[in-house]
Amino acid sequence: MHKKIPVEKAVGMVLCHDITQIVPGKFKGRAFKKGHIVRREDIPKLLQLGKENLYVLEKNEGCLHEDEAAQRIARAVAGSGIALSEPVEGKVNLVSTRRGLLKINAGALHAINNIEQVMLASLHTNQVVQANTVVAGTRVIPLVIDEKIIKEVEELSARFAPVVEVKPLASLRVGMVVTGSEVYKGRIEDRFGPVVKEKIENLGSYVFRKINVTDDVKMIVEAIHSLIAERADLVVITGGMSVDPDDLTPAGVVAAGGRIVSYGAPTLPGAMFMVAYMGDIPVLGLPGCVMFAKSTVFDLVLPRIMAGEVIERKEIVALGHGGLCMGCPTCRFPACSFGKA
Repeated sequence: MHKKIPVEKAVGMVLCHDITQIVPGKFKGRAFKKGHIVRREDIPKLLQLGKENLYVLEKNEGCLHEDEAAQRIARAVAGSGIALSEPVEGKVNLVSTRRGLLKINAGALHAINNIEQVMLASLHTNQVVQANTVVAGTRVIPLVIDEKIIKEVEELSARFAPVVEVKPLASLRVGMVVTGSEVYKGRIEDRFGPVVKEKIENLGSYVFRKINVTDDVKMIVEAIHSLIAERADLVVITGGMSVDPDDLTPAGVVAAGGRIVSYGAPTLPGAMFMVAYMGDIPVLGLPGCVMFAKSTVFDLVLPRIMAGEVIERKEIVALGHGGLCMGCPTCRFPACSFGKA
């Protein structure tokens, strides 16, 4: 496998692994690269790094060096929208090649990490990531590992493939229905619509038409039917989601022929959120919090719809774990715990 050589006797030998240098608060990185030929002038620095001995690799049949092992794990778990870095200090990063929805198969991730001597760490699933974002990293623990272990990871990954991927976000034609007699009759300006429009546009979609209606089921039905007739990929309805007698959005969706998947979500803010479908076209009922809260359940569900996912009730229920927004003075979403189980 490998043998230990006193550093003073290693001149002329080839390093079989990276050697890391850490200067607290200043630097952490590679001091000597794998493949470096040790020179006499390197010895003082190696000793300063605490390397009184170096390992010379003697790779036996059926064993893999850490770099090759990490590359094979990364290739096994990577799906679409993922590129792999070169191994550095035995680690390979999985990097997004596009903006999209990060998907991590958590069950597969847990199973892989339950295999001795390997590790795979990732960001949380179901969040939007930008291109060139490191979304996961992998390595093996020993310098040399039995190839059988890596084959086990590869076989497991093939069963759950893909373990890590970034789904592209489609550009959707979004129709918007703004409810409320106060807006319809011009008593107040619509402040809801612009907020929702901005969120939609930030994800690469667009609102092709907005229809104002009063608190009337028939008008809500007509607006929904009109938008679908105009080839809406998604319909969002702002307001009308509380238990007040004038708030009729859910009733309007049902009267229009919609199937409600979930009215209510275990999230704060966003408890009165609704997911419904008209055939295969999603219809979202947005509670008032979307108008003033920086991040709500809408921000958790909208990217998934744009990635082509069909939202089921069980997925809304699962949002309860991590569904409490901390209300930070400066919102850091999505770099926070909101919506992350």
